Amino acid sequence: MDIKRAKQEIKDAVEAYLLKDTFGEYQIPAIRQRPILLMGPPGIGKTQIMEQIAKEMQIGLVSYTITHHTRQSAVGLPFIREKEYGGRTYSVTEYTMSEIIASVYDKMEQTGNQEGILFLDEINCVSETLAPAMLQFLQGKTFGTHRLPDGWIIVAAGNPPEYNKSVREFDVVTLDRLKKIDVEADFPVWKEYAYRQGIHQAVISYLDLRRENFCRIENTVDGKRFATARGWEDLSRLIQVYETLGKTADREVIGQYIQHRTIAKDFANYLELYYKYRTDYNVGEILEGKWDSAVLKKIQASAFDEHLSIVSLLNGRLGGMFRECFLWDAYVAKLYEYLIYYRDNQAVMMLDDVRAMAEKDLEDQRKSELITREQEQTLIRVTEALNRFALEIKGEMFVGDGALDEVREMFGREREELEQMTEEVSRSLDNVFLFLEDAFGESQEMVAFVTELNANYYSVWFINENGNDLYYRHNKGLLFEERHESVVRQMREAEDMLNTGITGNI
Repeated sequence: MDIKRAKQEIKDAVEAYLLKDTFGEYQIPAIRQRPILLMGPPGIGKTQIMEQIAKEMQIGLVSYTITHHTRQSAVGLPFIREKEYGGRTYSVTEYTMSEIIASVYDKMEQTGNQEGILFLDEINCVSETLAPAMLQFLQGKTFGTHRLPDGWIIVAAGNPPEYNKSVREFDVVTLDRLKKIDVEADFPVWKEYAYRQGIHQAVISYLDLRRENFCRIENTVDGKRFATARGWEDLSRLIQVYETLGKTADREVIGQYIQHRTIAKDFANYLELYYKYRTDYNVGEILEGKWDSAVLKKIQASAFDEHLSIVSLLNGRLGGMFRECFLWDAYVAKLYEYLIYYRDNQAVMMLDDVRAMAEKDLEDQRKSELITREQEQTLIRVTEALNRFALEIKGEMFVGDGALDEVREMFGREREELEQMTEEVSRSLDNVFLFLEDAFGESQEMVAFVTELNANYYSVWFINENGNDLYYRHNKGLLFEERHESVVRQMREAEDMLNTGITGNI
């Protein structure tokens, strides 16, 4: 199954394991709560979905890469204790608490979460000395004499043997006590995640053309050659930072992340063309509604792959605008909540008190480790705004109803900025539709553009919130299932022809 389905399967299992009856007992006893074993290729996102599950379910997470542990750190160190049996005293060997079990108790104390997930990565690559203890832990949830606290679910992950020569097979006795989930790489599912995470548009559009290069691991006479989802994401971040620094990721740099020579070279060629088209066609002017017949003639005379690169560039710029609008909307909504609280409690508290409350909320959520990056950024913006408001009120010496009126006015300016941003993004979206109509009409390029809008979380959110007549018209009039497949075929054919021509010059 794909990683998205696997995530839901794990969430369903954890929800079932943590369900209690009317007497406060777990409906599935701890002994029957099978550890979950997630098996799949490296870099597919197994660790990321565990973090997402913990935050979405508001439970704790303790994560370990088990290959970093020895038997002593996992089971504990031996010590001698004197005990009396049958009237005689004996020296008995006991063990200190496992570092892993202790970490679970530490996490409970630090975050206040009494239930959670213990995630053990690379579970089938443990050392020979640790393997028996690990099998015992999976079967009985104990390391030595120390048991995992009730309410904590074991989720383990590993790679199939073809990806790691250190893998050791589980026997049937162990497998019969696990809930095993096999997961495979799936680009469409990853693309949803990529848009949400702000992956560079060049990476997304390239992989849409070359889906077979999304996750490839090959054994050759020269060693392993591979490209993974993790590699693409890390490369994307580097490209974005390089662009900020005015640098370019060339083939050598790309090969340090995508360790498959052919794929790295192919993507380097694509990225070079991506930048070329960005220079040749001023995307910013198109978003502002500025283009002339010369631009239209130039693009109409170009090859199909160039058309799709322009569509990708437009989607990339719009995607950033959609995301910023989403974050600003979340900030205004959260700020409104705190200001309503201030209004209702103005008789007993100052705006500084509300700011302090927001700062404490941020600190508490960071401590719980359940806050997402977007939520954290939203609360930081809110605390900064509340601090700015409080300083302005103090500076002007507003009190009572005058202070409240001033706060309303300041909040109104924040909301007005959101409205202006929303109008600008709506105009830009309209301008892109109008440009594509002028350049291509009801074409495959329009199918590609609308398809990407439908795949991007932030564009879907924006259109649902604000509407867009041109989107509704084109979305309704296009037969996506058939036409998108046709677009993909043409994209690959065009890319094949392009790469043949480029390779001959390198």
